[in-house]
Formats: sequence, C-alpha cells, structure tokens
Amino acid sequence: MQRHINTIERSGRIFSFKSARQDGAVSVLSLEPPDTHYLSAAQGWIGLGNWSEAAAELDKIRPIMRAHPDVLEIKYRLCAIADKWTEAMLICRTLTHLAPDRPFGWLNFSVALNKLDRTREAYNMLLPVLERFPNDSLIRYALARYACRQGLQKEASVWLHRAFDLGDPFQMMTAALNDPGLQPLWAELGVPTSAPTP
Repeated sequence: MQRHINTIERSGRIFSFKSARQDGAVSVLSLEPPDTHYLSAAQGWIGLGNWSEAAAELDKIRPIMRAHPDVLEIKYRLCAIADKWTEAMLICRTLTHLAPDRPFGWLNFSVALNKLDRTREAYNMLLPVLERFPNDSLIRYALARYACRQGLQKEASVWLHRAFDLGDPFQMMTAALNDPGLQPLWAELGVPTSAPTP
C-alpha cells in the first residue's frame, strides 16, 4: 500500500504542490470535484470578461489545491489582465517547477519578464527550453518578438520563419502582421513601409 503525503513546499517564493509516495516518486495531484467546477467557472468568467467573478471562483478552491498547475494558469491570466507582472512572473516560475513539461509556464514566464522590461532575460530564459518543446511555434514566435525588440532583426526573422514552419502559417502570418512588436519585419513579410505615391 502506497501512502500519500500532500505538501506545499516553500523555497524562497517558489511554491510546489507535490504528492510524495513511500517509493520516493513525486507527482502533482489531480484536481477533483468540486474544485474542477470552480476552475471551469473561473475560466468561463474570464471568457466573459468578468475577472472579479473569476477570482471569486478560484477562492472557492480548497487551499491545498490552489497551487495546482491548472489553478496557477488561471491565476496567471488574472495577473496578466491586471498588469501585475511581478506576481505573474512568480506564478510562472512556480509553474516551470511544478509542470516543466507544459510550455505555458515557460512561455508566460518570458512574457512577464518582457513586460517588466527584462527582454534579454526573457530571450535567454527561453533558449534552453527549445529542445524540450521542439514543435512549439509560440515559443519561436516569442523569441522573434524579443529579438526584434533588441534590434536583432536577422535573428528575429529566423525565429519568425521557424514559428511559421511549426504553426499554422496563416494564423502566424496574421498575428505577425498585426503585432507592433514585429513591425521591423513587416517589410520582409510583404507590408509596404510607406504609402504608395499617386
């Protein structure tokens, strides 16, 4: 019989929610009802643009399950909506430890760093995780944005084309052509840099 011990460990400001078994294996516990219902309701409220109700639904989740990766992803979204980028960064740092195989934590950790004007750090943080997510177009797209913001247009172009290769080319092109962060690459993508003369 395997005995489970639920713990929330605190190391600095990084929280981890783990289930330790007698055999030494560690895994993140699954959310169960009614917590799954509260999480779904929070997602629904976010979809409707009612962030206070979304936060209220998250508060109904049992305290021991509030550090679950699925809950933390919603907390991140609420922080991003509220421009609380330091808190968002801390949440994503925790996600990279709890769920390192999910691109969400890594990608949004970099987004938070970039929003905090730590673009070079965001760029450097994503580079080592490329091997972990060889088919993730959004990570390459983010690298293109960060390279562009640093004035590295050639690198940005390479990353953007890799994103096009991995993702839906139409969706990626549409996003890129509407993304002011990629404006230095618009001419390369076929957008005229100035209005034509009559």
